[in-house]
Amino acid sequence: MAENLADLVAAEDVLLFVNAAVTATGQREFRSDAHEQRLSLGFLHEYVRVNYRPVYAATLALDINDHNAALIVEHLLRTPHDTSPAEKRVEGALIARRLAVLPPQRVYRLFRALRAAGVGNRRTRAIFRDWLAARPDPAHDAVKYRSGLKSAARHFHVRLSALSASSASCAPGTGSGAAAGGEIGDFLFAPGRRKRYEHRLLDTYRRAHYEQGALYELPLTVAEGFAARHGIAREGFLERMAPRMTRLERLRTQTRRATAPGAAGGTDLSVMPLTRLALYVLSLAPDERVRRRAELTRALRTGARRVAGPYAGAWGRVAAVLDDSYSSYGSGEKRRRPLGTALACHYLLEALAAPGAYAALWTSGRDDPLLVRPYGPTPLGTRILDALDHGPDRLVIVSDGWDNAPPGLAGEVLRVWRTRLDRERRTSVVHLNPVYDADGFDVRRLAPSVPTAGIRDAEDLPALVEIAQFAEGRTGAAELRAYLDRRVRNFLADDGTCLFPGADRGPGLDRGPGVGAGAGTESAS
Repeated sequence: MAENLADLVAAEDVLLFVNAAVTATGQREFRSDAHEQRLSLGFLHEYVRVNYRPVYAATLALDINDHNAALIVEHLLRTPHDTSPAEKRVEGALIARRLAVLPPQRVYRLFRALRAAGVGNRRTRAIFRDWLAARPDPAHDAVKYRSGLKSAARHFHVRLSALSASSASCAPGTGSGAAAGGEIGDFLFAPGRRKRYEHRLLDTYRRAHYEQGALYELPLTVAEGFAARHGIAREGFLERMAPRMTRLERLRTQTRRATAPGAAGGTDLSVMPLTRLALYVLSLAPDERVRRRAELTRALRTGARRVAGPYAGAWGRVAAVLDDSYSSYGSGEKRRRPLGTALACHYLLEALAAPGAYAALWTSGRDDPLLVRPYGPTPLGTRILDALDHGPDRLVIVSDGWDNAPPGLAGEVLRVWRTRLDRERRTSVVHLNPVYDADGFDVRRLAPSVPTAGIRDAEDLPALVEIAQFAEGRTGAAELRAYLDRRVRNFLADDGTCLFPGADRGPGLDRGPGVGAGAGTESAS
């Protein structure tokens, strides 16, 4: 009995940490400031790393956010002596694979934090060297992330002379040829040594100091500094840079004035990530949303169908209760993030439901998802009753869990539904919460009988609904360990690595969009 209780506690601790790693970013939320968020998150990381280190490392294979992925890598690399050689090899593979999918600027920030902490062990040096060697064009990094690469190369003793760039830069249109590592070293540490560089991008950066035309061949974030130095008007600068911008850069720099689809400076919204697109839609004024209704709706539904993939229409009858109350505004740092997640979930659930079998109920009572805004109280209980009236196969609630009109009604409705009206569990109920509760070290729950999972991006919804079954208590710790091991093997491209010896290797739980998988990884243990 004691062993079963210990397993139950361990499983609850792991699920609590996963919820935090999905939702928390250490930034201010609607009901807690940034200091409270960081303090709460820091305690959770330390607690799980010390008590469940293999599971802590395995979390890198789940759909956690980049902030927590970087924190996990940092904590693992700062404590190399707290694990066995076998576990260290698995950690090295997981770290290498996760760094490969993290944004490069976040990786450089991570290595800067390791340098500040005085971490320079052999494993960390090998991981950075292998990650840098796998970059498409180190010369592009030398230009765009100059301070980060320079700091890390000096601290981790990387021989830049051993690096060579690929024939094509990762910046579209750079047209750079191969560059010797010696050029990169001179560019970073002795910029006055060479009068010109063979690598086109390095030489363009040199010329941009005195030649205005050269800056339009640089990445946007680098060119902006030179434009300010040369006194170039912002509007004209962005217009000339438009062909070289990435999709996300074009989306960020689009002005609020009318931008016709296909016009210069515009971007194809249908290829944007679903949650990011939803946040962009919410940033537009209501009258512009109305004017561009056809374009925006088409883009959102296209993105949702792309995420749903082969599971489009496979969820049967679906009802969704979506929170657009005042607290869905989030904070100045995470502006409209909870509402953006709910809007993206709306279109994804519409795509997953059977045709004509989807019902969306916003807490405000609105029926036009394109015009939702954070306003009013949170009458979750009433909306859940309305949703259950549709007789759905699945009920998905997307809310921060602060039911206040009246308080506690949602929990009582769900309790009675589960214990009195639906004992056979004909309706699957899941609560997805986009907000981390710093005081409770978890996302806020509506009822003990309803599984709750944290969510940040709607793209992860199918996988999170799957994880929620463990929170419901219908599966045990052994199933959770087997699930994590399968996710690790998927993440490492099924290289045979097993984090939990003896775990079930059969098929079953891992399915649907959101499962990370790559073509391979280099072990940097």
